[in-house]
Amino acid sequence: MSEPPEKPRKLRADSQRNREQLLAAAKAAFAASGAEMPLEDIARAAGVGIGTLYRHFPSREALLAAVYRREVEQLAASAESLLAQRPAGEALEAWLHLLVDYMATKRVIAPALQASAGEGAEAYASGGAVVTEAMNRLLEAAIDARAVRADIGSQDLYRAVIGMSFGYDQPDWEASARRLISVLMAGLRS
Repeated sequence: MSEPPEKPRKLRADSQRNREQLLAAAKAAFAASGAEMPLEDIARAAGVGIGTLYRHFPSREALLAAVYRREVEQLAASAESLLAQRPAGEALEAWLHLLVDYMATKRVIAPALQASAGEGAEAYASGGAVVTEAMNRLLEAAIDARAVRADIGSQDLYRAVIGMSFGYDQPDWEASARRLISVLMAGLRS
């Protein structure tokens, strides 16, 4: 009989804090300078040594994958918290703005993740379904609340979001995407 898999040990508070600081610093560094940003610079920006970075993330790919997973998790979790704090239509609109932030990070990290064959590729492949599920949850809540038209399906919203992401590698993309959210929400309202 095989033994059950070991549960990962819970990190000490200082270790968890270091990990979070590294992820935040890596996200900012990758967004500003690209996925090839020197890891030493990321460690310095996080206020830790390079050894601490490598203890948490043994490779660049592991760090990129962790940043991406964190972004996906935060975006997905924001759907429920926004629904708890705001009317459903407002929650959907606010979440779409968070989606633009996510896309801005993804634009830098995605090529490196797709080019990898291991942990990075796996993280990238699993992220889309999680994001789509959160978007669908928000859309359903907005339809149920009669905040958006009932004839809008999840595929309709998905197509609009895909269109919104067009040209995301261009300098003015983010401002354009945010304007399109306003146009989209005006068309979605019942």
